[in-house]
Amino acid sequence: MTLAAPLPSTPTITPTLSATGQRRVFIASCVAGLAGVLFGYDQGIISAALLTLGDSFPLDTFGKQAIAAGMVAGALLGCMGAGPLSDRWGRRLLVGLAGALFLLGSVGSAMAMSPTELTIMRVILGLAVGGASQIVPVYIAELAPASRRGRLVLLFQLAIVGGVLVSSLIGWALSDNPLLLRLLSRGGDWRMMFLLGAVPALMLLIGLVFLPESPRFLASKGRKDEALAILRSLRGPEEDPEGEMAEIHDAAGQRGSWRLLFSKRLRPALIAGTGLAMFSQVTGTNAVLTYAPTILAGAGFDRNSALLISIAIGVTITVATIFGFWAVDHWGRRRLMLRVLPGSILALIVLAFVFFGGDPQGIGKSLAVAGLLLYVLCTLGSINASLWLVGAEVFPLSVRGKGMGLVTVSHWSFDLLISMITLSIIETMGVSGTFVLFAGLTTFAWLFIRRCIPETKGRSLEDIERSLNTGDFLSHS
Repeated sequence: MTLAAPLPSTPTITPTLSATGQRRVFIASCVAGLAGVLFGYDQGIISAALLTLGDSFPLDTFGKQAIAAGMVAGALLGCMGAGPLSDRWGRRLLVGLAGALFLLGSVGSAMAMSPTELTIMRVILGLAVGGASQIVPVYIAELAPASRRGRLVLLFQLAIVGGVLVSSLIGWALSDNPLLLRLLSRGGDWRMMFLLGAVPALMLLIGLVFLPESPRFLASKGRKDEALAILRSLRGPEEDPEGEMAEIHDAAGQRGSWRLLFSKRLRPALIAGTGLAMFSQVTGTNAVLTYAPTILAGAGFDRNSALLISIAIGVTITVATIFGFWAVDHWGRRRLMLRVLPGSILALIVLAFVFFGGDPQGIGKSLAVAGLLLYVLCTLGSINASLWLVGAEVFPLSVRGKGMGLVTVSHWSFDLLISMITLSIIETMGVSGTFVLFAGLTTFAWLFIRRCIPETKGRSLEDIERSLNTGDFLSHS
């Protein structure tokens, strides 16, 4: 599907054509980014929903863990399948399929009549989350011009944290058990929490009419005329869509395979993409966010204060992502991480010091909150802001879907691992020791970025691919 017929190259309307193309790319990126809102919302809402699930079902600890882990398990399956399917069927179709799964999972979760049914629905939501995390960054990166690709792909990360913030606010609001909402949800506020996820899912499905297919996918299938028509509709004549199409056509000539993806030539890209995804998790980001209320409660905060501070953390995540939205195209992806990630190390050292010897007291409580907020600000504003963007940029067109699939597999696998062992690490090493461990791993992440991640700011996807072919992938810093 195209957004418009090929545009004439009349010099007198060039500014209008350019503005129209920019607007179309932005609208398409926002619509696809709704999958990120759903990603964040469904990932965040379960923590609040678990508080009232016991009113409807008899749940032990294992049952709660199964429901919470269902989405992560589904995400692993979803991200493994989305890459090959997007290379075969197209990016746009996979975005629509993710939206349909989000809708089914949201409504199905709200209507679940047993823990088993709810777990199954959470797995379905996970399939959508995994698929979206793989395909949406790739889709936006392939639509966007090189000069604005960083900001536009980061819309996906901004949408994710926006979804997390909305889930925190809704979870806090419904935790007071308002009578009307309890009557509407027939057995617990958790039903309303899940059902509200259907709203952005419907918006995504309706918004499909604004989504063109990726010109790069069409070129890879030999549909050059369709690809050029879409590219012209997304660019102004001064952006030389014909020249960009020639580069895409040259890059699309090679057929992709798993053997090619694991070849020595593409190994630097594979290490960069999957390694960054690994470090985004083993540095403790999701573990700290998940257990922040527990940590704060253990430090002497009452439940309401802990929930309100969690909302403050959600706001900080959003601020960090907005900062990253600006920085990725002004500083660059690699420079952003190298400059900001040391702040995360400092915050973790402060937290380790505050919790050394037991729960903090007096001013220590304020330092604990400040340390958590600084950690979130620096980590989410650097490595997490760049993760999906770098993964979508470094792989050649012929294996981009497969490569991004492995990036998301790495992300969700280490997310699951860290989620499963964090409490055990805390029991073994203590809260202070756990923060020291994460500080050490964050230091290794900084060294990895310095050695293995190239700067991709302002470079076309085809230029990045040429650097792999010529062996100077890591020379751009």
